[in-house]
Amino acid sequence: MLGEGILKGLGETAKNFAGSFVSEDRMTTVQYPEERIAPIENTRDFPFLIYDGNDAMAGLRCVACQICEKECPPKCIYIVKSADKKPDYVGKPQFYPARFDIDISVCMSCQICVEVCPFEAIKMDTEFELSTTDRFGQLLLDKHQLAKSNVYYHGIHPTEAEEVDERLNAEKTKAEAKAKADAETKAKAAAAKAAAPVQPVPSK
Repeated sequence: MLGEGILKGLGETAKNFAGSFVSEDRMTTVQYPEERIAPIENTRDFPFLIYDGNDAMAGLRCVACQICEKECPPKCIYIVKSADKKPDYVGKPQFYPARFDIDISVCMSCQICVEVCPFEAIKMDTEFELSTTDRFGQLLLDKHQLAKSNVYYHGIHPTEAEEVDERLNAEKTKAEAKAKADAETKAKAAAAKAAAPVQPVPSK
């Protein structure tokens, strides 16, 4: 039927309007900013960087691979890769972003940077109250402003964060098992070589 969708929409509007006089559940607006509605878990506004441990700069998961910078449609991510390596939060030497900036005045919240990151280092935040009078200064965020803990990530996206942690732990366990197996193989090879009889050198 032509116009059926419009009639359904008008009916829903009328039902909410009439119901709002007798039921708070029908109230579709709140008195912002005094009243606020908590964002749903799938909310995505602007990216942030995740770090593990207690030191934001040492615990950054980002290793400055620059994939997100290359894939970003509006080109609002700027990364400078470090020339050296430094220990991460578990003491493993890693490259790190000497500079990591995101211009959120340009960011279109497409989440492509999140999808292409192989290290689960960048995720979408739920914070949206970022208005400022300084468009070119306060909307260009550096790695210190972008860094937020894995605990914070669990707080805003608990289901997604749990899945990510399980996957990272599984990959870590697999890598540790492989490293242990390789070490055992090398040790056995060295022991076999040491136990092998020395062949005498024939005299001339």
